[in-house]
Amino acid sequence: MELESLRAEEEREARSQEEEKGEEEGRNRAACLSCDGLHATVSKWMLPEDSRATYLERANCIPPPLFILGISVAEVVVFIYYAVSKPQSQWLTLDWESNQNSPFIYRPDKRKEAWRFLSYMLVHAGIEHILGNLFLQLLLGIPLELVHKGHRVGLVYMAGVLAGSLASSVCDPLQGLVGASGGVYALIGGYFMNILVNFREMIPLFGVVRLLSILLIVGTDVGFALYRRFIPDKSAPQVSFVAHIAGGLAGMSIGYVIFSCFDKNFIKDPRFWVCIIAYLAFVVFAVLFNVFFSPANQ
Repeated sequence: MELESLRAEEEREARSQEEEKGEEEGRNRAACLSCDGLHATVSKWMLPEDSRATYLERANCIPPPLFILGISVAEVVVFIYYAVSKPQSQWLTLDWESNQNSPFIYRPDKRKEAWRFLSYMLVHAGIEHILGNLFLQLLLGIPLELVHKGHRVGLVYMAGVLAGSLASSVCDPLQGLVGASGGVYALIGGYFMNILVNFREMIPLFGVVRLLSILLIVGTDVGFALYRRFIPDKSAPQVSFVAHIAGGLAGMSIGYVIFSCFDKNFIKDPRFWVCIIAYLAFVVFAVLFNVFFSPANQ
């Protein structure tokens, strides 16, 4: 009798545990049910067809895209600080003379302050400048981070930021640099390469629309960058546009490899190390150029 009662008690405990587990799974499914449609849409935009099922099986809303959201908030806070704390005649283009002493801006005469090669991304030249970058990095960065998570998107973004400032210091050595365009274009470059490589797996019209949209956005933004660089008004900020190109190239190399390995360990991919070696070689070249040959040294 005692043995039977023990068995009955064990069965009741097992059933109770199964019911609790089922209730927990039900709550989790209910919590993520609202995200299912979002993930299905994101997978169509960000991944080739043969990778979507794997993504949807493991997709969840945790963690949220904290990197892109955090970077965007930081850029907005810095912009508001300089727009409000420094008297401005208008916000379309911030007063360059009053803001060029910022410890964040990349300036050729301040190249020894190494943090400026990254911190310049926090400062923008005007309202249209920051709105353009925020629009692009949120539109593309949030879906990318949902798929690839923050550490991968952050690596690509920061690689574009650093490549942008180093390339500017070599190719346009006497000009300052502000804005997050290097990081934004790294995301665009990585996404663009994935579209090209996986074009046959997409609905042809869908792929063409995406490519044309990217080309239109990039062309418009680069046009504004060139205008800001060569604008004849000396009172307006004349900043380098080279970061757009360098950031895009970083994205088309490092970004493409990382984004194409969304369900794999990209560190084990030989292409990643080829890109990293090339990137480090460029970093060394840029550093040597700045130390020994830059016109800004004179």
